[in-house]
Amino acid sequence: MKEEDVLALKKLLVLPKKIAIIPHRSPDGDAMGSTLALYHFLLKLNHQPAVIAPNDFPNFLAWLPNSDSVLVYENDKTNTTKVLNEADLVFILDFNALHRTGEMENVLNKLTVPMIMIDHHQKPDTFATYTYSNTAIGSTCEMIYNFISYLDKKELIDKTIATCIYTGIVTDSGSFRFPSTTSTTHRIVADLIELGIENSTIHNNLFDNNSYNRSQLLGKALQNMKVMPEYKTAYITLSQKELDEFHYEKGDTEGIVNYGLTIKGVIFAAIFIEHRDENIIKISFRSQDNFDVNQFARNNFSGGGHINAAGGKSNLSMQETILKFENLLATTTR
Repeated sequence: MKEEDVLALKKLLVLPKKIAIIPHRSPDGDAMGSTLALYHFLLKLNHQPAVIAPNDFPNFLAWLPNSDSVLVYENDKTNTTKVLNEADLVFILDFNALHRTGEMENVLNKLTVPMIMIDHHQKPDTFATYTYSNTAIGSTCEMIYNFISYLDKKELIDKTIATCIYTGIVTDSGSFRFPSTTSTTHRIVADLIELGIENSTIHNNLFDNNSYNRSQLLGKALQNMKVMPEYKTAYITLSQKELDEFHYEKGDTEGIVNYGLTIKGVIFAAIFIEHRDENIIKISFRSQDNFDVNQFARNNFSGGGHINAAGGKSNLSMQETILKFENLLATTTR
């Protein structure tokens, strides 16, 4: 982060302020972990922070400290808009383009107060007053740890803040197996453990409390997997009918795309999920080695993300989307 930005933010945060903290739409562990970590940190500085999520977050994140205080824009547009309009500062965490907030973008675009973006995705937009962007860092939560350190307030990180930070690091690092996991990541985690986080409990809360329906949905997804060895690719489809059959809840498909990469010889995996309420096919891409799924998503499916993890969408039918994807494979270098 630029030294002049750090100095400016130190001055901005001296006196108590109303501060809105925004994650991206359909927030994951890194988005919720980073926003709640910052929320607890700002409370310690005597500010009045409010986390405002564009829509609901998954149930498997509901154990996070003070997650019950998170305001959801889609559930109460009047009150959340009022909170946003009254904010003195706005933090944008784990995304770098306002359209990632869905309909809430319309409100954010009208705000005139300073915005602070902290994010690790590629090609950030330029709307923020202050930007801390680093694509080499594996999670926004790791960046929040750095941000607090830059402000010379590291001593304020307690078990609660550390728990939130660890949640984002462990989820976005794929439990520390992704290439973006560095020695610095492990040193930060060591600090968090020394602060008393219950790392095994956090892991269980995130990954080992599956409902019966979620387990059945995973089974169906794996049955639907198609492997194309000639393209080193595996992909999964889930229709709206299949989601309904297994009583899908938000977060139930989290991580399923990674199963494609467990197939020998596969370096490119995708999952296509039908959402009739939004009239789109939501897509997640994962890769190994140097195959850039961020660019693939940007070029073909109105998406983006990281080199080895990205998302996108399609307004075509499932059948048409899969046909488009398979045709693209023939012309894509992996």
